[in-house]
Amino acid sequence: MKLTRRHFLSSTLAGGAMAAAGCATTDTPPASSEAATNTTRSPNGQLGIVCVGCGGQGAADLRAVSDERIVALCDVDSNRAEGAFRAFPNVPKYTDYREMLEKHHDDIDAVTVSTPDHMHGPVALAAMQLGKHVYVQKPMARTVAETRWLRDTARQYGVVTQMGNQGHSLPGCWMLREMIQSGFAGEITEVHAWTNRPNWPQGVERPKDTPEQPATIDWERWLGVAPERPYHPAYHPGRWRGWWDFGTGAMGDMGCHVLDPVFTALEPGLPVRSWAEHSGVNRETLPKSSIITMEFAARENMPPLTLKWHDGDERPPLPEGVTSFNDLGSEGSGTLYYGSRGVIYAGEYGGFVRFLDPARQAEWEAIAPERARGVNHQRAWIDACKAGEQPLSNFDYAWTITEASLVGVLAMRAEEPVEYDAENMRFTNNDELNEFIYPNYELGSAG
Repeated sequence: MKLTRRHFLSSTLAGGAMAAAGCATTDTPPASSEAATNTTRSPNGQLGIVCVGCGGQGAADLRAVSDERIVALCDVDSNRAEGAFRAFPNVPKYTDYREMLEKHHDDIDAVTVSTPDHMHGPVALAAMQLGKHVYVQKPMARTVAETRWLRDTARQYGVVTQMGNQGHSLPGCWMLREMIQSGFAGEITEVHAWTNRPNWPQGVERPKDTPEQPATIDWERWLGVAPERPYHPAYHPGRWRGWWDFGTGAMGDMGCHVLDPVFTALEPGLPVRSWAEHSGVNRETLPKSSIITMEFAARENMPPLTLKWHDGDERPPLPEGVTSFNDLGSEGSGTLYYGSRGVIYAGEYGGFVRFLDPARQAEWEAIAPERARGVNHQRAWIDACKAGEQPLSNFDYAWTITEASLVGVLAMRAEEPVEYDAENMRFTNNDELNEFIYPNYELGSAG
């Protein structure tokens, strides 16, 4: 049977949403807590892996798992995926991941998902419903509801999951956690984060011209669940990040990296109140620059927290005694933690972690635990799949940082501070904003 766009939207996605909500469906396997160890591994212990998205970051993810048994590859742009396809000449190639999952179901143990944001949720849901382990690039999904569907579906099918925020497998954010949770930094009440993204177009309108579609691109499969529109290089490759229908802007792209040390060390949960200052949004794209403020409630042994995010041309004030962001160690992205016993800096992936006061840093180094060695993020996922365990950035961790970032992104659509009720997954003072909690697929909400 030809797997059409309409069939996919009306069955696979709806089934995934229903399964995540705990509803029975007729086209998905029953939930099993043993799914994570029920693999079809080959006799030499390798996992059977398929990769959805093989160009750009997908090529890096493929290289990281290439010691395993690559069963098949899928990419909608054969030109962009040429290098990956050439490296595995005898492996079947697809543009439709659904066809690949169907044909190779019995030979697949795990799936990597390295697509634009709008397809993270649909691909990962389809794979997990088949009992396959998944590695999904950050952010987990484009919308808040999809993030929770992924979390709940992973729990239901007992699969091993990992989000692609590599810094979570490096030692920096864990050293920061020691600094803060030991009490050595005192109480942290304010954090500033920044990134030089977007380095792609934002604050632009939809193009009106319709250039010829390259023969190497399957545009219908690239659109996937997004509303139909003609092909244009304004979207692909890479520029999709700035468009509401496909991406999540600078905060959605980099929040899962830059804010990872914040969520590892401070465990703030989800914001209760958010507001944004920005260069202007439109119906098509996110702003060129923004400052997003999120307030978090007090936690056990920790006071309320204010987190301020800066992107584009915006930067936070420099701490006393610091003359430039280069002096900190990484001008592109980073975080500053204002504690009652000192200010701490952490770089984009949690690197360069230190107290800005050299004397305070020396005191910390005198008592600090030995710094652990980092591990390869994708390899950690592979090892966890084989052991039937969960790696560090599994979906039970990753959903919170993803949802918090997406709540911040949505605050840019409002002209006022918004109150967020995390338990009920809704904004209490802005009903219009609640429309964007769920994905708006062509055939209606997947829920």
